[in-house]
Amino acid sequence: MGLRRRTVLMGLLVIGGAVIYLAIQGGLLPSQPQTRGRDAPPPIPVTASTVKRMDFPVFLEGIGSVQAFNSVLVKSRVDGQIVKINFSEGTEVKAGDVLLQIDSAPLEAALAQARANKLKDEAQLNNARLDFGRASQLAASGSGSRQNFDTTRALVAQLEAAVQADQAMIDMAQTQLNYTQIRSPIDGRTGTRLVDLGNMVRATDSGGIVIVNQLRPIFVTFALPGDSLPQIRAKQDGKIKVSVQDASGKDLAEGTLAVIDNQINQATGTINYKAMFDNADEALWPGQFVNVRAEVDVRRNVVAIPASAVQQGPDGSYCFVVGQNDRKIQKRALKVGIAGKGMAVIDAGVEPGELVVTDGQYRIQAGSTVEVRATAVELSQ
Repeated sequence: MGLRRRTVLMGLLVIGGAVIYLAIQGGLLPSQPQTRGRDAPPPIPVTASTVKRMDFPVFLEGIGSVQAFNSVLVKSRVDGQIVKINFSEGTEVKAGDVLLQIDSAPLEAALAQARANKLKDEAQLNNARLDFGRASQLAASGSGSRQNFDTTRALVAQLEAAVQADQAMIDMAQTQLNYTQIRSPIDGRTGTRLVDLGNMVRATDSGGIVIVNQLRPIFVTFALPGDSLPQIRAKQDGKIKVSVQDASGKDLAEGTLAVIDNQINQATGTINYKAMFDNADEALWPGQFVNVRAEVDVRRNVVAIPASAVQQGPDGSYCFVVGQNDRKIQKRALKVGIAGKGMAVIDAGVEPGELVVTDGQYRIQAGSTVEVRATAVELSQ
């Protein structure tokens, strides 16, 4: 009985399985999908910036060097030994400050001798004037000779000239004595000392004692191509703004153009300019090399984007524009006008308000879906 029952059960299972198989093949029952659909790729993160209208300054750029407004090599004007130094290297001094003292004893003696010579000649002059007075009276009364009169008159004139020469020698000796105190001729900063206490200095020495540089204000000299001259001269009536940056692009100072050279260098085809800066914070230092930008024009209300958004390809400049609704990338050809200070003027290709990719371009292409993680404005805040 048990065996028969198991046989019947097995038969029913086989028949049921066959029925289910035929139902699936005939479409009576739903079958499981053979493959699972692929998920859409995630959006690519990028940085973007909004296209804007702005006033865009036009610059002429070059390399310049900082030059002291005034630079003086202080030298001795008399010979002597240094007995005192009154300044420290690298410090500020004022015009007229005594920098060092030279032994004055020999020149004081020369001054005293000159004064003594004058006293001697003045005494002789006074006696000669008395003789001339007596000779004049005798000649007037007919008792004296004309020759004696002329001789005493000539002696008076001779001694008067001697006294004048003595005064000149006194003035010269006093001047030489004054030169034993060597003073700064300008306001400025001293450099390293070229002589030490106790050394002998001479007026003929070429090395000098110390260099004093005036740092406030200060000059920056730079050269631009010769064809920049018409642009510079067109704005010469107004003040041409000049800014300088260090090698990393950091702004150092702003000033104005002060000098246009009177000729173009035929060997290089460039012309030299000089700009003046207040340099109150002493950000500029003589001998320093800087990047120079002279503002020669301003383009008003132009379309501009960050320069990092402009890409170069076989067909020219282009950028990636983010779709406003679907965030899909469009590749746009650009007509770039001028560029500078991290921005580029776009004459054709994008419109104000559109969003252009400024970072992450290497991961995208036309049709890519992106996620704008940050904009240039947000990053700068």
